[in-house]
Amino acid sequence: MNSPTTEAVDRLDLDALTDWFTTTARPLPWRSAGVTGWGVLVSETMLQQTPVNRVQPIWEEWMRRWPRPSDLAAEPQGEVLRAWGKLGYPRRALRLHEAAATIAGEHGDVVPSDVDTLLALPGIGAYTARAVAAFAYGKRAPVVDTNVRRVVARAVHGAGDAGPPSTNRDLADVDALLPAEDAPAARLSAALMELGQVVCTVRSQACERCPIAADCAWQHNGRPAYAGPPKKVQKFAGTDRQVRGRLLDVLRGSTGPVTREQLDAAWNEAGQRDRCLDSLLVDGLVEQTDDGRFALPGER
Repeated sequence: MNSPTTEAVDRLDLDALTDWFTTTARPLPWRSAGVTGWGVLVSETMLQQTPVNRVQPIWEEWMRRWPRPSDLAAEPQGEVLRAWGKLGYPRRALRLHEAAATIAGEHGDVVPSDVDTLLALPGIGAYTARAVAAFAYGKRAPVVDTNVRRVVARAVHGAGDAGPPSTNRDLADVDALLPAEDAPAARLSAALMELGQVVCTVRSQACERCPIAADCAWQHNGRPAYAGPPKKVQKFAGTDRQVRGRLLDVLRGSTGPVTREQLDAAWNEAGQRDRCLDSLLVDGLVEQTDDGRFALPGER
């Protein structure tokens, strides 16, 4: 897809989209008044590849336990992993713990508002840095996730869905839609994401509820099906991800180190189980004790 033309951007009634978001946005707890940049950083980290209904109760518990970065940084890594529960991709928890220590030690316990400074934090990537700048601090920063890419592909380019990601192109696409002023741009960034999450979904699109349906290039093109390269379908059952999760479940459910036999009982295919245990050790999610048992980091 080419970058959006001025005509394509001007055709969209983006004020209507922002008004729609103002009146219909889901009352998610990290959108509440008074939520700090830390609360937004935690939510954005948890929400990566994880649905809202799984994130919300764990985010609320984390905010009760660790309302400031220094509170989380003071906890052992093992306890942070235990509190992460079944959110998946547990390395995110360790990266957040490391970022919390840097924020506490170098930024006065306050999450920075500048994208470049955010990018310098451990484990903070392009999406998270821009999301925190926009959603926590109301800055103009193009925020691009799968949902936003799909909205732009349809509304601007008239395609059934976005093709393979391209960081520069995707950022340019969204940047072209944003107004120059910080606050309206941040509001529109949130509205684009919400539209992709609840209306302009992959399947079962609710076009009758879309505030920009009348201007949507996809509608004008007759809603063509996606014709790009096939998308990878993420499987879970039987994958190394599932096995790693089973092994971590054993450790999270224990008050101390566990034996190899206890871990062996979590998965019956020895070769895959051993490979996954080795990868957990390499990733720093599991540590081995001097007597050969296994524990969450910091709990040996």
